[in-house]
Amino acid sequence: MSAQRLVSFFFLLGLIWFTSCAPPTCYSRALQLSKEIMSNLDKIHQYSRTKTCAGFLPKMFLDVHNSCIRSKLRDFLYVAENLPTEYCRERPRIRLLKRRVQTLYSIITRACYRDLVFFTDDCEALETGNISPRYSEDRLEHLIEDA
Repeated sequence: MSAQRLVSFFFLLGLIWFTSCAPPTCYSRALQLSKEIMSNLDKIHQYSRTKTCAGFLPKMFLDVHNSCIRSKLRDFLYVAENLPTEYCRERPRIRLLKRRVQTLYSIITRACYRDLVFFTDDCEALETGNISPRYSEDRLEHLIEDA
């Protein structure tokens, strides 16, 4: 009886391990890349060798649920590819950041074109990081009536 429990236990562990090995979806990959990009951008702003180069890069707060992300990534890539000094263009951290932004842009515009759902179109939030709640007209009317 205990051997049967032991076999079922190992079967359950194998099943859990197998399900965690599933390939990433477009959405999960976009989320992961946006977090990596934000982390790299923070490191570039803090690292002494790239701090001067960070001044040329536009401010960016990524949100894959914002429909303005495509234009923001495109603009960021343009600036990153045309940095004014060769020193900044050749920094490994800058090149890694540029490669990750290109990958995220490709995922959003090509691979996951119809899979992502955008909840907001607040382009200013991608530059400031302040996400302002937007209410639909019906919700706004209820808020006004309650006040």
